[in-house]
Amino acid sequence: MEITEVRVFPVNEDKLKAYATITFDNCFVVRDLKVIQGNNGLFVAMPSKKRKDGTFKDTAHPLNTETREMIEARVLDEYRKELERMGSPPPEVGNRQLDKEKAEASQPPAAPADEDEEG
Repeated sequence: MEITEVRVFPVNEDKLKAYATITFDNCFVVRDLKVIQGNNGLFVAMPSKKRKDGTFKDTAHPLNTETREMIEARVLDEYRKELERMGSPPPEVGNRQLDKEKAEASQPPAAPADEDEEG
């Protein structure tokens, strides 16, 4: 599987730094990835939706670490390039696992995966 296109859309919000769209093999698009400024630097969050109980559930995500790292590296690289085109200095990359663990520790437990509900 190859990432054939990455588009990044910077935003001017507190921790949310950009939205991204990626295309795989010129035939499958995933939208609404997020570039987030965590406590340890930048990381990429997968697209998600909010459930009725207030928790979030990924709507698309990699099934293994290798693919997640490939996606994150490409998205963050394109984010830095976009900032450079805009004349902004590129930020540091963070430790996604540490930031994810901290975020999960501060949130209530998620509902079981088979209880998807629109919110």
